[in-house]
Amino acid sequence: MAEHSPYVPFDPAVHLYDAILRDFLIPWEYRGWRAEQLSWKQTAYIHGNLNPSPWTRISGPDAAKFLESVSVNSFARYPIGTGKHLILCNEDGHVMSHGVLLRTGEEEFEGQWLAPYLDYLLDRTDLDLTWESTTGQTALFQIAGPRSFDILAAATGEDLSDIRFMWFRDSSINGIPVRVLRMGMGGALAYEVHAAAEHAHAIYQAIVDAGEPFGIERLGTYAYLMNHSENGFPQSFYHFPLAWDTEPGFTEWLRGRSMGTKKPMNHASWRGSIGDDIQARYRNPIELGWGTTVRFDHDFPGRAALEREAAQPRRRIVTLEWSTDDIMDIHRSQYEPGEPYMPIDEPNHVTRQYGGLVQYADRVEQDGKVVGISSGRCYTYYYRRMISIASIDASIADGEEVVVIWGDPGTRQKEIRATVTRYPYLDLPRNAEVDVAAKA
Repeated sequence: MAEHSPYVPFDPAVHLYDAILRDFLIPWEYRGWRAEQLSWKQTAYIHGNLNPSPWTRISGPDAAKFLESVSVNSFARYPIGTGKHLILCNEDGHVMSHGVLLRTGEEEFEGQWLAPYLDYLLDRTDLDLTWESTTGQTALFQIAGPRSFDILAAATGEDLSDIRFMWFRDSSINGIPVRVLRMGMGGALAYEVHAAAEHAHAIYQAIVDAGEPFGIERLGTYAYLMNHSENGFPQSFYHFPLAWDTEPGFTEWLRGRSMGTKKPMNHASWRGSIGDDIQARYRNPIELGWGTTVRFDHDFPGRAALEREAAQPRRRIVTLEWSTDDIMDIHRSQYEPGEPYMPIDEPNHVTRQYGGLVQYADRVEQDGKVVGISSGRCYTYYYRRMISIASIDASIADGEEVVVIWGDPGTRQKEIRATVTRYPYLDLPRNAEVDVAAKA
């Protein structure tokens, strides 16, 4: 029988636990997904279910040279104490890995969620550097929402207003050393707290205790990925698969490996009207809305393909707002004779019944022509709408109506009307724009 998470304290009052993504039980819900989903707009949440996050430490004279050579990012300006959204592509420009890279010294870097592909590339280089996987050594907690600054100020006993967006520095909580990074996936003001794994429970509980006067919510797995769709930050394995099978050497290297658990990383299955053509689901950074991160001041895998894409983008990333009436038709079919439509259970596609990752993707059509692909469908309780992120033809303007084809191939399918709307969908103050100095 699976044990409870060594990173998040067990709460006997919480009954919904699962072991989909880990070898141990993690909370599926705490107070319910609605309360948890509201937290990053109204109060704040703490989330610890990404542990053990994959970490890689790289150091040496050629560390920066190597990292720039394999990524779309420029290292021309990269101060110590800052982070980057690092993106690695294949020669076709499809995303092979993306995550956060922290510059911890002149010749030292730490990468999170860049393994295992980054580790594979490091394993093959002959540049002057050293590296090691440090997965399992560091606990990572996300604290996001308008009260996140107040909560961490209370937990650390420090004024953290000097930490700008994508900067980090050392601090402590109850005498335990921690690192505080200002970033997050929900779009709102947010931070990460990193600590030695042996202190995970103590740090988590200290932040919860400090956050109680500010209305902190503990975030479960069910609600977590919905902030990526609201925030307009596509996430691998939820919105799109990584193009791992395009590089046979990597898939062979990967065989039998994992990221801190016994479950292999490529155990996803494919659902949705786009079918099981995995290549149709691959994405490049331009169409994912990450074009400002791509810099053509150096050579990297996929540069030629991305230069062509940047010169004349074929698709762009948008939010789709789904028709409530059409969604009601899907619910109604569950109570009528005959074959029902595929259920559209709220709030999103993260389900426990399949025993693993399921990546949903649906055809987007206009006037009977396929114009894109939709994924990350979720119900946002704050806005009371069903939304998804879609990569659609660049010629389609905001405000236009398209159709999402709902249902697996070979089943009864429903045309759901959808409107191309603002991207990102979250229209509250964003992390980089919040003046935390005014809060101090």
